[in-house]
Amino acid sequence: MPRARALIDGASLGPDALKAVGQAFDEAWAEIAGHFSNDPTQIDAGRMMLANAVLSVADDSSRDVAVLKIAALDVMAQNYSSISLKQRTSEP
Repeated sequence: MPRARALIDGASLGPDALKAVGQAFDEAWAEIAGHFSNDPTQIDAGRMMLANAVLSVADDSSRDVAVLKIAALDVMAQNYSSISLKQRTSEP
């Protein structure tokens, strides 16, 4: 099983929340997968970032897939902006 799905499937959430989180992850990945290269290492890293983002916005009462997906993509965008800013400010 891919690492990102294993992370989600192993989360301490009830079955309904876990189902919503898994679906939100799948839908969000379908939306952003094209932004990652064909390199399996980069794809795995992107999927792990997304899994962590989805789990960071989920709790046991999470049921709304659309809300989870949007919130996780927002987290990913914020993290990407932070990384990009750090890289730009550390360049000579």
